[in-house]
Amino acid sequence: MNNDYRTGGRRKMPIGIQSFDKIVSGEWVYVDKTALVYALANDATHNFLSRPRRFGKSLLISTLAAYFRADKELFKGLALEKLETEWVEYPVFIFDFVADTYDENITQLQGFLNHKLSNLEREWGKDETEDSFGARFTGLVKRAAEKTGKNVVILIDEYDRALTQTMENPELNQQVKATLKGFFSVLKGSDQNIRFSLLTGVTKFSKVSVFSDLNQLCDISLDAKYTTICGITQEELETNFAPEIETLAAETGRSRVEMIEKLKDEYNGYYFYYGGPSVYNPFSTVNVLSKGRLSDYWYETGTPTFLVEELLQNKFDIIDFEKGVTISAAGINDYRREAGNPIPLLFQTGYLTIKKYNSQFDLYTLGFPNGEVKRGFLNSLLQSYSVQAGSGSTYSYAQFGTDLLEGNLENFFNRLTSFFAALPYDLHSNLHNERDYEYAFYVLMTLLGELTFTEVHGNIGRADAIIKLDERVYIFEFKVASGGTVEEALTQIEEKGYAKPFETAPNDKREIIKIGVVFDTEKRNIKEWRRGE
Repeated sequence: MNNDYRTGGRRKMPIGIQSFDKIVSGEWVYVDKTALVYALANDATHNFLSRPRRFGKSLLISTLAAYFRADKELFKGLALEKLETEWVEYPVFIFDFVADTYDENITQLQGFLNHKLSNLEREWGKDETEDSFGARFTGLVKRAAEKTGKNVVILIDEYDRALTQTMENPELNQQVKATLKGFFSVLKGSDQNIRFSLLTGVTKFSKVSVFSDLNQLCDISLDAKYTTICGITQEELETNFAPEIETLAAETGRSRVEMIEKLKDEYNGYYFYYGGPSVYNPFSTVNVLSKGRLSDYWYETGTPTFLVEELLQNKFDIIDFEKGVTISAAGINDYRREAGNPIPLLFQTGYLTIKKYNSQFDLYTLGFPNGEVKRGFLNSLLQSYSVQAGSGSTYSYAQFGTDLLEGNLENFFNRLTSFFAALPYDLHSNLHNERDYEYAFYVLMTLLGELTFTEVHGNIGRADAIIKLDERVYIFEFKVASGGTVEEALTQIEEKGYAKPFETAPNDKREIIKIGVVFDTEKRNIKEWRRGE
């Protein structure tokens, strides 16, 4: 394996390559995870791992397959080569649910399973009395074990793809659950013929029928031992990608230290065990180091449309994601759409991550992992808010920012009024009180960058929103027409001392601009705004 290959000043990065064989046989950069692969392969028999999409689950499956097939040459120079002293070849069954779609009818899933089983039956034989997917799978495992004298390894990648694709079709979703339950029953019924099994997916549907019979599965998703089995640690980033970091720093006018901090802010921050190391999103990290451009690569591959809709329908306060939302250890792994709580799935899909853990009460505090995820998620919310956001939204955000940079409040509020006027009726109907408008304002302003701070605490109160720029600090206080006036909003800013931290800060010469805003809940728009003295 040669990692010195260069093209255009950069080595070859394995973007989208999920084959362990291809990566290590070619001249691609590879972060060695094989010590963890060895530990997992020789730990529990039946395992489950949840990680967000594009996080390296398929590469992990491919690496395990190579190990269990005893492809010793592929591990030359890697950690596992020194750990394994006796290479044993096992029959390996791989089911990769990623390549197909299942959202139209149940025959799509049935066709996928039939195709996979038929291929295996050509190799291991078929019993015509086996008339169900579960029976065929069980028969294959038994015949493979008998013919080779070795128990079977079963690797199932993205087991939940059909489940997540059919969430908005309850009838089809139930059919998918029933089909998968019968198929996965082999893991329990054929335990005596199985050497190792691993199911990967985005989420664990622990309270639905798919897993109801699989109580022997060892869930390693939040296991301290395997927290870094997918993703890139800080040490791995700086060790494996040193040339690319130097090149990127030079191209963007940053020092190496500044570049590392920027990468950390944008792509790091995922915790799968509180107290353990955080990891970088591997897809975004490899893309930025390969292409030399900071961008939201992971988020560009898909948006959680139904999650955004569910958050809006259930009136979840996204502002709390900044401070942290609390969920029990039991709840973090339990997503049921009918329960009306999308927080577990937001965690499992990578939009939230662990920020704190209370061991006394077994509670997790979750929040956005990094800048890329925060911007992407809020952008999805904004597109749901505004019918105009779908086209030209970047231009609109930039204009809001330009108005504030130039101190042009007239233009800023004209633009803000147009934004509220463009909201669809169903979203308009959610604007009832001061907090609702603060929420919409927060989503819009946060997309300008790391500028907006909602409910900033002072000595005797908290400001609704503060935007800090190089030359100006804007302090906003919101009221609804039935609950206050512009004069009362401005008075509150003064009496509560919201500006004091900036007025008394040494060497802070920025202009402080205090603004009172009143919203009309009947017209669902800005009624009046005024700048204080």
